[in-house]
Amino acid sequence: MASDETKILLRESEMPQRWYNINPDLPAPLAPPIHPGTGQPVGPEDLAPIFPMELIKQEVSMEPYIEIPDEIQRIYRLWRPSPLYRAHRLEKALKTPARIYYKNESFSPPGSHKPNTAVAQAYYNKQEGVKRLCTETGAGQWGSALSFGCSLFGIECTVYMVKVSYEQKPYRRVLMETWGSTVHPSPTKLTNAGRTILEKDPNSPGSLGIAISEAVEDAATHDDAKYSLGSVLNHVLLHQTIVGQEVKAQLKLVDEEPDVIVGCVGGGSNFAGVAFPFVKDKLNGKKIDIIACEPEACPTLTRGVYRYDFGDTAMLTPLLKMHTLGHTFVPEPIHAGGLRYHGDAPLVSLLVSQNVIEPRAYHQLPTFEAALNFARTEGSLPAPETAHALRGAIDEALKCKETGEEKCILIAYSGHGFFDLGAYEKYLSGQLEDYEYPKEKIEAALKELPEVAAP
Repeated sequence: MASDETKILLRESEMPQRWYNINPDLPAPLAPPIHPGTGQPVGPEDLAPIFPMELIKQEVSMEPYIEIPDEIQRIYRLWRPSPLYRAHRLEKALKTPARIYYKNESFSPPGSHKPNTAVAQAYYNKQEGVKRLCTETGAGQWGSALSFGCSLFGIECTVYMVKVSYEQKPYRRVLMETWGSTVHPSPTKLTNAGRTILEKDPNSPGSLGIAISEAVEDAATHDDAKYSLGSVLNHVLLHQTIVGQEVKAQLKLVDEEPDVIVGCVGGGSNFAGVAFPFVKDKLNGKKIDIIACEPEACPTLTRGVYRYDFGDTAMLTPLLKMHTLGHTFVPEPIHAGGLRYHGDAPLVSLLVSQNVIEPRAYHQLPTFEAALNFARTEGSLPAPETAHALRGAIDEALKCKETGEEKCILIAYSGHGFFDLGAYEKYLSGQLEDYEYPKEKIEAALKELPEVAAP
């Protein structure tokens, strides 16, 4: 019988001590990254200039679990285990028989799920003597998290922040600088990649693909620096699975199992962190609907193609088989900056292609409507990215209202929206607008996809 408790808590001693690796449990083999120059699968020697070896090993590992080092666990305890909430007030407002739970990752110092991998990546880079990490950030959640992680280990941090988010969210920049990072609005004139973009479009709003190009170029051209990515790659999603493992333990305490899991997807880290431990159960026969929610203005999973593509605009990264809108695609400047990415994690993309995960796309205005509904019932202000998951979950709860089904709905609540009040101000004043699905822009970008022979 489900409990009436609002907060379901674990003790620090109950925090998972291993990350769950989904690779051995996949329903089909994951296509390897391809070197764009040779056309051959990428080897460790190809990745060594930008990643520490331990993370490269995790990227390709087939071990079902990977131990979390003690030092990382000690830092995790600053905010982990995070609480699982029962959304009683939202349920009542929706008049739904569904039971709604949300795993609240907003309690970390940077305010989102991102430090789960940022701390781990900073740790492994510190172990190998790296002096500086270069990265990109969209809305600023990842840049904040890596700034936090680097500050704990005494590593310098350079962040290329997508220009439109840099302008929309100045206090995210201030937070990064508070933790000691240097933040640049991308595209910049500091890299060849940035200069090339600005020559073509001096008013470019930037994109995650462009910012990745700048960060990779910076790391690759400096011997004391490495690159750090906040989503998409296998090791990043691996680190986030501590979240879903905690959820499993928390739901067990109240005798619940999810019928529906809903999360937002930009690159896939938050979604995978909650969903992957349950994907294993679904592949083993349990009936679970797993829903990935994305913006209609950047509909990677719902409208993209499942092909090899570059992870960045300047074509500096290996080729990844993933759902993509084309590496030259620049999304409209929606306020969910963390979801403005042309590709998605290969692991998430594979599971979508195998019909294990269902993708859905939502416009900006309905997501903010869901965010206000949540804030006015549960009290917490969600990030615009998180609001996409709330939209999907509310829709599922309203379906239960129609059918009378008493489903258990689990939401991946990825972060707070305290730095997004400018977006809320626009929504409340009627200035926020939806962007139509950019069919022509995507078709043009897809024509630039590389031709890759199957490995």
